[in-house]
Amino acid sequence: MSQDMAAAGAWARVSVAYSLALKAVVIALAVAAGCAVLVMIGVTFVDVVLRLFRAPLKGAYDVVNIAGTLALACALPYTTAVKGHVAVELLFHKLGGRGRWVLDTTIRLLIIALFSAFTWQGWRYAGMLRVKGQVTPTLKVPEFWVAYPVAVACALVVLVTWHHLWNPGREMIKP
Repeated sequence: MSQDMAAAGAWARVSVAYSLALKAVVIALAVAAGCAVLVMIGVTFVDVVLRLFRAPLKGAYDVVNIAGTLALACALPYTTAVKGHVAVELLFHKLGGRGRWVLDTTIRLLIIALFSAFTWQGWRYAGMLRVKGQVTPTLKVPEFWVAYPVAVACALVVLVTWHHLWNPGREMIKP
C-alpha cells in the first residue's frame, strides 16, 4: 500500500512540474508574441516617417511579415491556455452534461489531431525551406528559421489541449 502511495505522490510531483514548465514556456511565447507586435509597430512607424522624406525603410515588408507570422504563432498556445478562442456555444448549451462532455472531448481530440498534423507538416516545411535555401525578398534572411517556431507553437497547442482534456472546465492560465 505504501508503494502505491509513494508512486502516486511521485506522479503528482511530476505532473505539477510538467504543468509549471508548460505554463512557463507558454508565457514565454506570449511575451515573444507581444515583442513581435511591438517590432511590427516600430518598423511600420519608422517606415512611414521615412517615406515622408522619400527614404523608405529597406526590408520593412520582410520584417513585418516575419514578425506578424511569429506574433500569430506564438500567441496561439497562450490563447488556447486561457481558453480565449471564439466559440459558438449555441449547440453546446442545448446539450445535457453528458452531451457537453462528449462534444468537448471530441472537439479537443480533433484539435489535437489537427495541430499534430500542423506540427509535423510545419517541421517538414521548415526543413524543405532550409534545404532549398529560400530567403526573404529584400533582406535575404533565410525563411526556414521562421517555420520552426511556428511548428513548435503548434506542438504547444497540442500539449495545452491535452492539459485541458485531463483538467476539464479549467483554464491552464488565468488571463
